[in-house]
Parts: sequence; structure tokens; C-alpha cells
Amino acid sequence: MTVAAPELLKVPEVMAQLKVGRSKVYDLIRTHRLVSIKIDGCRRIPADAVRDFIDGRLRGDA
Repeated sequence: MTVAAPELLKVPEVMAQLKVGRSKVYDLIRTHRLVSIKIDGCRRIPADAVRDFIDGRLRGDA
């Protein structure tokens, strides 16, 4: 059985989805409000992490 890998987004893709700038995305990552991983020095954000962040904001989480 093969397990599908989560969809990984680049920072510019997250910027477009959240309608924020590069600095804001990196601030969210730095403050652990947005989960990310590094692959050979490239930052990637799981699509589920972006959805979780948005859902949290809709619930009123800080």
C-alpha cells in the first residue's frame, strides 16, 4: 500500500493563498503559527498546515 505524500507549497504559493507578503509568511513560520519543513534548504509548507491556520483564524485562535 502506498501512502500519498502531503501536498507541499512554496512560500510564494502560500503568499498568494493568504494574500500576505513574504515577510508575513516567514513570520508565521518563525512564530510556529504555520508549520513548515526544509528540503535541501528550500522551505515548504504542507497544504494542510495552511488550511489549519485559516481554520484557526476563523475559530478566533490568536
